[in-house]
Amino acid sequence: MKAINAIKVAGGALLIAASFQAFAQTSEAAPAADQAAAAKSQHKADTAANRALGRKVRTALSKALGTGASHITVRASHGNIVLQGSVPEQDLSDKATEIAKGVDGVASVKNALSIRAEGT
Repeated sequence: MKAINAIKVAGGALLIAASFQAFAQTSEAAPAADQAAAAKSQHKADTAANRALGRKVRTALSKALGTGASHITVRASHGNIVLQGSVPEQDLSDKATEIAKGVDGVASVKNALSIRAEGT
């Protein structure tokens, strides 16, 4: 009977000792958390910069083209602009590309605009 109790106590002590090791964290875990927070912060900053650049390009297009820019979608990513949508004439498509290239912060412009007559 005493042997069984001794085995139970030894087993319990072993489990407790093992659980302390399981929950211990190394000092390497803290920098990983800092890196994840920094990456998240950088992603938010990049997203805000992309949105601001997209707004600048949309504003420039609206001022220059007026209602001709109403069917143009602007996508921005790290200074790269993609123009999507439709315009009624090729001249407006070319003009939209040149306007977008003239905005500060724009590195490149991809024109994916289609030519579609008004009313279709």
